[in-house]
Amino acid sequence: MSVDRRAVLAGGAAVAGLALAGPAGLTSASAAAPMATTQAPGFYRYKVGDFQITAIHDGFAGRPLEGFIRNAKLEDVQKAMGAAGLSTERLPLTFTSLVINTGAKLIVIDTGNGNSGAPTSGRWMENFKAAGFSPDQIDTILISHFHGDHINGLRLKDGAAQFPNVEIKVPEPEWAFWMDDARMNAASDALKGGFQGARRVFKDMPNVSRFQWGKEVAPGITAIQTDGHTPGHTSFMISSGGAQFIALGDVTNMPSLFVRHPGWHAVFDMNGEIAERSRRKMLDMAASEKAQVAFYHAPFPATGHIVRDGSGYDFAPALWSSAA
Repeated sequence: MSVDRRAVLAGGAAVAGLALAGPAGLTSASAAAPMATTQAPGFYRYKVGDFQITAIHDGFAGRPLEGFIRNAKLEDVQKAMGAAGLSTERLPLTFTSLVINTGAKLIVIDTGNGNSGAPTSGRWMENFKAAGFSPDQIDTILISHFHGDHINGLRLKDGAAQFPNVEIKVPEPEWAFWMDDARMNAASDALKGGFQGARRVFKDMPNVSRFQWGKEVAPGITAIQTDGHTPGHTSFMISSGGAQFIALGDVTNMPSLFVRHPGWHAVFDMNGEIAERSRRKMLDMAASEKAQVAFYHAPFPATGHIVRDGSGYDFAPALWSSAA
């Protein structure tokens, strides 16, 4: 017996139409959900020894890829981005800070853009609250450096301090640089904004203290010198229950660029050669000690491990887990 292909297809379409129509002839379109325009709240928890760390997403921004790497050809940077499955025209910049629960203290590292960044950023406080925290629970805020995307969450545009009663600790070398009047007066117009921004944020804040590199700045947390990105840029070694974790801050920007190419210098690095030296030091430390790391500008939740890859390195993102 021969079967007519057109008849089979027509019959199949009729059956499918009945199935989609549902009860009382309703079509699937009448029951369709509207397209969502936002994601779920941006927080993610994981353990480091006896500590619990919560990554808090502050949103994202973007910039042209051209001009972002000072000492590499654009085509080489585009090739690296393409190899990572990313746009070869624009660089996605994400922002992720950390909340560390030691069991006795709640410690925050960096506070995001506040309401001074791109329209797609400034989600820190809502995600912080969505994770079950409130500002009055924080004991200490640690600042890695004074770029606006790390400190503007301390004070909003209208001057309102977001954490008026929280202890805020900043790197001594960072404070010394940005609060130096002579340096500000001699700075280029482009750099003057950084001086003015830092002074706006920290003006009349009575709860700010300064720390030195190599010192414990909170229980289980030690400040590590990683200057170059800024004169006082600081990373933090977190030790608990035999586990080690490094909050790298801006030692590397996008990992697919700077972990794989640690010799590249970002336009945001104030001293590219010193930043490279800090980057190589920390990548070697993380790989050698098999310490979990967190980045400020890595794809969320911005944590994983540094692994050696031939003569270089690669970033192995942590596997997402529903367990906290």
